[in-house]
Amino acid sequence: MSEQFHTLADRLDAISEELAEVAMAELSQAIRGGASKRPAAERAVTQARRAVEKAAHLLRSIDAHDDSAGSHELD
Repeated sequence: MSEQFHTLADRLDAISEELAEVAMAELSQAIRGGASKRPAAERAVTQARRAVEKAAHLLRSIDAHDDSAGSHELD
């Protein structure tokens, strides 16, 4: 099961990178448009990116926890 967590975490990392690119594009567009504040869309995308990063981290922590705790069967 830990390989599955690792694979999912890697996919989430790729999504996080895509979200970062979208956020940067939003910021660039806002700057070109003369905005003085971060656009709402960029803030929302950044929040989503952080949530995805947290999910990847949590999956990796499950994997690390399983490695350090050994395998336990459910009764």
